[in-house]
Amino acid sequence: MAHIVIMGAGLGGMPAAYEMRDKLDSKHKVTVVSNTENFHFVPSNPWVGVRWRDRKQIEFPVRAYLERKGIEFISTGVKRVHPDKNQLELNDGKSIDYDYLVIATGPKLAFDEVEGLGPHGGHTYSVCHVDHAMKSHDEWESFCEKPGPIVVGAVQGASCFGPAYEYAFIMETDLRKRKIRTKVPMTFVTSEPYIGHLGLGGVGDSRGILESGMRDKGIKWICNAKVTKIEAGKMFVTEHDDMGVEKKKHELPFSYSMMLPAFKGVDAVFGIDGLVQARGFVVVDKHQRNPKYKNVFAVGVCVAIPPVEATPVPCGTPKTGYMIESMVTATVHNIHADLVGEPADKEATWNAVCLADFGESGVAFVAIPQIPPRNVNWFSEGKWVHLAKVAFEKYFIRKMKKGTSEPFYEGSIMKMLGIEKLK
Repeated sequence: MAHIVIMGAGLGGMPAAYEMRDKLDSKHKVTVVSNTENFHFVPSNPWVGVRWRDRKQIEFPVRAYLERKGIEFISTGVKRVHPDKNQLELNDGKSIDYDYLVIATGPKLAFDEVEGLGPHGGHTYSVCHVDHAMKSHDEWESFCEKPGPIVVGAVQGASCFGPAYEYAFIMETDLRKRKIRTKVPMTFVTSEPYIGHLGLGGVGDSRGILESGMRDKGIKWICNAKVTKIEAGKMFVTEHDDMGVEKKKHELPFSYSMMLPAFKGVDAVFGIDGLVQARGFVVVDKHQRNPKYKNVFAVGVCVAIPPVEATPVPCGTPKTGYMIESMVTATVHNIHADLVGEPADKEATWNAVCLADFGESGVAFVAIPQIPPRNVNWFSEGKWVHLAKVAFEKYFIRKMKKGTSEPFYEGSIMKMLGIEKLK
């Protein structure tokens, strides 16, 4: 009997647990370890931030659903991974042994890398976690009663740009609905070299479509931006040219600001030689397997992926939802193969399918694979995206409660579209 432990109960960890339980013989034990009792649907956080959703609509306790599938659940959280001992040290002082470990923790949010950034002792909000989105949720009504300038975007080193665009357009939509848009100047600040870069070198006509959308909605922007400091009501931004040379300094006043931070690896793995790189992201090969510790795999945002290209101001590479799901499937198949004595040679496609809601419309893209060069490079917009994002939220939460990672019909439809998880 083997013991497979999955660290994290989020967008990577929950599907990994369900797929692992379905794929492996029942004699093998599957355990999920998380630092919380709850799953929350991260892509809905921008809606939470403007009170279009409440916490209870996108979050649910996972224990009963996992245990119903024969998956053990521990919500103590991991203090430290000891890969040389095949052991996890938990926050309560206990430890558990594993035969295989799947790290699916997501990132640590590096608010501390910019003075004054973040909701914890800083002056900006965040939609990276439901706890942060709820801080904005509680504040948004007060801001709307006394509106003023908004600064929104992503700081240097950030890798997840989509939520910044979503939140900018969702706020703009909400302000128009309240008939106070004229009282709120909006500025989008990003480390990207151009609008629509997305940390991916662009996808299709992402630059043209997003620039046009911002012009249409009266949102100004500053690219190649490095946020040097944030004070109460003021953001200090240095803009660079295409060669990375300082171009202009900005002092941007704001009454409300949401800035996405850079990411790092979580404390439980940070600094472990051979397991992670300098920023704490887990090093994996093309089979999602750590080269040094062969029984350790990783999926999702915690995985080390180099930037797709050099940029004047540092930009990371995002890990989107379907890309993460493909990592999960490859990992499950490779652990299964290892257990039955077959080659663990499955590779994730890292294909990307993304829906970004803009309040009344939205944008969607398909990138096959996500990292260029690509076979498919499609980007589009329309009101249908808003409806599709709402439907997908309900569908994904239902899947996680039902205990199914990918129903047959979902896989069949994706395959017909030429979008597959494994190479």
